Amino acid sequence: MKPILSADPRGGYLAHQREIDQALAAVLESGHYVLGPEVAAFESEWAAWLGVDSAIGVGTGTDAIELALRALDLGAGDTVLTTANTAVATIAAIERTGAAPLLVEVDAGTLTLSPQRLEEALQSHSHLRLRAVIPVHLYGQPADMEAILRLAQSHGLHLIEDCAQAHGAAIDGRKVGSWGAAAAFSFYPTKNLGALGDGGAVVTNQPALAERVRLLRTYGWRERYLSEIPGLNSRLDELQAAILRVKLRHLENENARRRAIAQRYDNALRDSPLCLPHATAGSHHVYHQYVIRLPERDALRAHLHAQEIATAILYPVPIHLQPAYRGKIATAGDLSITEEAARTLLCLPVHPGLDDADVTRTVAAILDWLNR
Repeated sequence: MKPILSADPRGGYLAHQREIDQALAAVLESGHYVLGPEVAAFESEWAAWLGVDSAIGVGTGTDAIELALRALDLGAGDTVLTTANTAVATIAAIERTGAAPLLVEVDAGTLTLSPQRLEEALQSHSHLRLRAVIPVHLYGQPADMEAILRLAQSHGLHLIEDCAQAHGAAIDGRKVGSWGAAAAFSFYPTKNLGALGDGGAVVTNQPALAERVRLLRTYGWRERYLSEIPGLNSRLDELQAAILRVKLRHLENENARRRAIAQRYDNALRDSPLCLPHATAGSHHVYHQYVIRLPERDALRAHLHAQEIATAILYPVPIHLQPAYRGKIATAGDLSITEEAARTLLCLPVHPGLDDADVTRTVAAILDWLNR
């Protein structure tokens, strides 16, 4: 049996190898390697695809969150509300600005930021300098942006979307990334739109904010060697931009394939005792991960591993329980849903390189374990 991978960035390259190789060769021959025409073209194409005014390519998705916060003048003494059920990158980016994270509980169905718990946190922590909220569109499922946006506006908070796992996700036809003051995307190789290395982007509909991010990503330069504001070096590479331009042309089809695989899982497992992914009404889920939940998660994972079917756990330890943050990071009340999810969730293979036989084999192995 061939191994079934939980993610396959090499397969993503091979699927478009000729186009990518041609694009890379063109960059190498051009002599433009930093902030050249490929980055400019990708920024324009990515903004148009999302339906926003501006996209600014940066070094990583983590940098994208940090630069968005810095562009909004957040720093020491400020508090940013977000969730503990996220990659540590979200928290690291907040802390790099000097601001402090405040972790809020997630919704039990979607595992994204709970508007109800956010409202409670805003009331119970009004003594803090609350400046921004970062909902994380997790696993390809949009957070409840209408409710979160209302709360942000009523409390004077900047809204920054963490879209690292949600390229193409939407609510009632409006793509994530277009709801807040700014949004951050990662192009890490395993993402729905993945480079062959690190990369990220900030997107926004605010021209002044876009210009400030452009200054911040290159030392605060508008004119070379003359810093208008303190900045840093975080630039999307020309080679990665060329790769992303190729892969963007295939993103709709690859997201559709992810959704088709998810539908096959849904159909086969809906009568099982597993808790399956919850797609809310009106939302367009793009299944960066297909996340099931069950108390005996580790036993099922071991069974699948024995069948050479790889799985993942995103994420095994909530931020507030990790060694770097335990007892050192503020939480807004109880986070028991987040903690229970970390003990019970399992990500099944759902990347577009899977064929129907791979999905059938994965389902058969799960049902075999359930019927043991």
